[in-house]
Amino acid sequence: MPTPDLQDPVAARQADAEWLSVALMDARNRTLRWLSLFEEAQGLEGVEGGDGLPPPGWLVGRAAWLQEWWVARHVQRLRGEAADASGPRLPSIHPRADAWFASPPGLAGSTPPSSTAGSDKPGSAELRAYLADTLDTTLELLAGLSGSAAGDAALHGFRLALRHEDRLSERLACAAQWQGVPVERVPGLGAAPPVLAPREPLWVPSRRFRPGAAPGEPGLVPLNERGGEDETVPEFEIDAQVVTWARYAEFVREGGYDDERLWSTAGWEWLARNGRRAPRAVEQLGTAVLVQRFGRLVRVPGAQAAVHVSFHEAEAWCRWAQRRLPTEIEWELAARHLASRGFTWGAVREWAAGRARLWP
Repeated sequence: MPTPDLQDPVAARQADAEWLSVALMDARNRTLRWLSLFEEAQGLEGVEGGDGLPPPGWLVGRAAWLQEWWVARHVQRLRGEAADASGPRLPSIHPRADAWFASPPGLAGSTPPSSTAGSDKPGSAELRAYLADTLDTTLELLAGLSGSAAGDAALHGFRLALRHEDRLSERLACAAQWQGVPVERVPGLGAAPPVLAPREPLWVPSRRFRPGAAPGEPGLVPLNERGGEDETVPEFEIDAQVVTWARYAEFVREGGYDDERLWSTAGWEWLARNGRRAPRAVEQLGTAVLVQRFGRLVRVPGAQAAVHVSFHEAEAWCRWAQRRLPTEIEWELAARHLASRGFTWGAVREWAAGRARLWP
């Protein structure tokens, strides 16, 4: 049987039990690699997350705790979304798991009903045992599903747990970046942004388009992707790929950080407060681009996708380039329908105009 493509977003949303089993093991192995990285670099005890993030040890344990919370401990898990999310849970496999991982250290407000606050931190061996035990239990429960019993409702908690762990992995990457933790010692972590070949912008004629998931779409569909209605999208032009360092450097060389006309009022105030002359982590942005990546100053290609650009900087670059940020519906239309014409996305996070909110 062919190996599942774990990068396929549609497969992830509609994953069957076998696909989920492979993906959950892969995600947990990646979490363990992040744990090893922080242990080798600094030692786990007392390590802080930096940049407003919780400590890495908490993020790692949180992945296991959320998986247990939504699967092994959820007495109504087979009901899927119809289950009472705030209903009673079975006890954790570890008596102190709720005290450790229910809420981030020093934060309050999102603690589930069964948890308690405050506790000593788990040691590395104890944390690894919890990661192993929770995954074993999850995989056993997943293996017990078969045939009609393995429908969307029964698999909902497993898919949700996978989504949570993948997101927590991103936060671990952020913690490593802003703490300056080198990643090269652990294979498979901290991949560089892609190098992009130049492409012409794409013209999109006016059309009717329904954003979000189609009614009744199977699989895991986030709440904010439901309820969209057909809309007329006026014609627009959109870049086929994200902005590269070379394109961003032109903006800097032409005085983009000194021209108040390019910035919104909030953006100009933000710029004054932060004293920025380039995106965060960039040490030099000219003929050469030097960026701090995981504790090392590296020279990156001008054709590499630009990263660590704030919303205000992205907005100012667009004004300088006589362009604008795409609206949410424009970006989604391009992502869903323009791949055959060369539109690429997904390698880095991208900014769009407006604010995310539920439909209608």
